[in-house]
Amino acid sequence: MVLPYAHETETDFSDKQNYADYEAALRKVESQLGQDYPLVIGGERVYTDNKLTSVNPANTEQVIGRASMATKEHVEQAMESAKEAFKTWKKWTPEERAEVLFKAAAISRRHKHELSALMSFEANKPWGQADGDTAEAIDFMEYYGRQMVRLGQGREVNDRTDENNTFFYQPIGPGVAIPPWNFAYAIVTGTTVAPIVAGNPVLMKPSENTPVIAYQLIRILEEAGLPKGVVNFIPGDPAEIGDYLVDHIDTQFINFTGSRATGTRIYERAAVVHEGQAHLKRVVAEMGGKDTIVVDNDADLDLAAQSIVDSTFGFQGQKCSACSRAIVHQDVYDEVLAKTAEKAKSYTVGNPGEENVGMGAVVNQKQFDRIKDYIEIGKQEGELVFGGETDDSKGYHVYPTIFKDLDPQSRIMQEEIFGPVVGFTRAKDFDELMDIANNTDYALTGAVISKNRAHLNRARYEFEVGNLYFNRGCTGSIVGYQPFGGYKMSGTNAKAGGPDYLLNFLNPKTVTETW
Repeated sequence: MVLPYAHETETDFSDKQNYADYEAALRKVESQLGQDYPLVIGGERVYTDNKLTSVNPANTEQVIGRASMATKEHVEQAMESAKEAFKTWKKWTPEERAEVLFKAAAISRRHKHELSALMSFEANKPWGQADGDTAEAIDFMEYYGRQMVRLGQGREVNDRTDENNTFFYQPIGPGVAIPPWNFAYAIVTGTTVAPIVAGNPVLMKPSENTPVIAYQLIRILEEAGLPKGVVNFIPGDPAEIGDYLVDHIDTQFINFTGSRATGTRIYERAAVVHEGQAHLKRVVAEMGGKDTIVVDNDADLDLAAQSIVDSTFGFQGQKCSACSRAIVHQDVYDEVLAKTAEKAKSYTVGNPGEENVGMGAVVNQKQFDRIKDYIEIGKQEGELVFGGETDDSKGYHVYPTIFKDLDPQSRIMQEEIFGPVVGFTRAKDFDELMDIANNTDYALTGAVISKNRAHLNRARYEFEVGNLYFNRGCTGSIVGYQPFGGYKMSGTNAKAGGPDYLLNFLNPKTVTETW
């Protein structure tokens, strides 16, 4: 009997035993760093001479691992393997496919601290953030398995006299998963296992920043009994194999999470029907955000400040849902700004592989330089209130940064920074609060801090975001509780972790028989 879905409990690190257990996991993982990792094609390990070297962003001399890089020839082999696997995998019942995910979830649960600890090194996730990442991956497996069992029953349709109608779902075929580095186990898992449990083999190209933790998912799925060829692990240079994966005539879908530039490129290329291609490709794209917390004049100001700092500085601001804009009513603007700056002081910056700090390093030199440039832009566009320091002497550390008095159309208020930087602007009334909240190209997450029910009711429908939160921060969606995704230039709003998500990877079919 399968129990009803319940969110995986996150670890309480104030408990001394949990704290000690995580420290032990860090030391165990640290002793295993620096290994070489293969491609996995049709269940076979393939080592190549060209490697992606993954390093600790807080200590770039520490090598996490070296992943073999796939070429176009490897992509062809992986696709052939996936096509062969599809012949039998699509015939497994939804319950049988779901059981593989449930077992993979159980294995992940048993190794939870080790998986999280690896992310504390490779993605530089603070302990709580890494633990939440692993919990979300487990949630995806548990939730999508149950959803597939439900969808396997088909949908109810009506019959006429002397006619029998049925409506059911079938898998669509092999596709590509291109997950990001920021949720290095959770989104890797979600983007991969959703199409798999729906009956579709996957070619998974992980981020070049975090291939080692992505490999652990392959290993766990294999241990859980996933047949050879259903998932193929092909890290590589996006410039060499990215377009090739998208353009391939046998690619049925592309499941992507990442930047707006890459997402729109995928969307455009996937629309092209190549010679020999007899289907339209599906694109599921989550492409980021410019997320806003709105603070009304009738609000809990301490809650507002805490929501802003937690949503901005959690995991160094490297979440597509992270707050990067605070739009505050003029009556409480100065007080909220002062409280936010004071609360930001509590964020310690260091190396999560060594200690339980509030913030680690940003992912790489490119991102460090980008954030540093935006901080300089912020100094020109507004006034630096707090932070602004950067340090790349050993790793890529950026400290919590707050700007005030920004024009709503300024670059700091319009462009996705993907770092621990938040800009403040003021508004004279709730109409203006909503106008500014909606003035970006993105529509992913947002929050409103207010005690005014009429204003909350307005925001429910007027605030243009896919995930809207009242009187809390704008990050931290939970699988099954807050299906996640946005529209406008935030993506296709597929609602990961929700009841409609698997439909992206299934073909509905109607069969009618006259008696």
